[in-house]
Amino acid sequence: MSYPNAIEVCRAELFTKEVELRERYPQAFVDKVLRVREMYNWFIANPDGTDREFVSEVCQRHGVHRTTAYSDLAVVKSLLPMLGSASRDFHRWRTNEMLIATYKMAEKRKDSKTMERAATAYGKLNRVDLEDEQAMPYDMIVPQPFTATDDPRVLGIEPIPNINAKISAMIQKYRAETIDIEDVEFEEVDLELDTLFSDPKQHDDEREESIL
Repeated sequence: MSYPNAIEVCRAELFTKEVELRERYPQAFVDKVLRVREMYNWFIANPDGTDREFVSEVCQRHGVHRTTAYSDLAVVKSLLPMLGSASRDFHRWRTNEMLIATYKMAEKRKDSKTMERAATAYGKLNRVDLEDEQAMPYDMIVPQPFTATDDPRVLGIEPIPNINAKISAMIQKYRAETIDIEDVEFEEVDLELDTLFSDPKQHDDEREESIL
């Protein structure tokens, strides 16, 4: 029985229950998915983590070779569109927590200016200053996929039968009507360039000498 590659399995089964994974895939695939799932969550909790930290964390947690850890890193990076959305939600949540904590500290100190700045930042982050109909989740809009095609029927136009044969016939027709192009040999330009593009200053000097 053939199985898809690891990236396809992880993308399709990232959050599938472990029991179901064991029913569908060999142990090596199950271990791979479980490791990637765990490190996927690690990236969400550590959005500023480096590749080196990721590899070190995988090796320490699962006792695998660095080559395997780098393979896991490649799979997680392939899931970055999913991770990017989760990371934004995580950052938004953490920013809200920080603003609330700042507001509470300023309130205890009766620092109204800091309270006002924290409240303004909180409102802007959560778009409470916008009307409900304007607060559109632009980051959730999925671009319309387009596929290139040479079929005119997508525009409601019926294709011309034997179009390739007709194109070839038109090319032959107009090629036969085209005047033959005559090749000529290169000839040197017979121009007195020194006279045409002479230095005006030199002429002035010569004129002054003739007067003298």
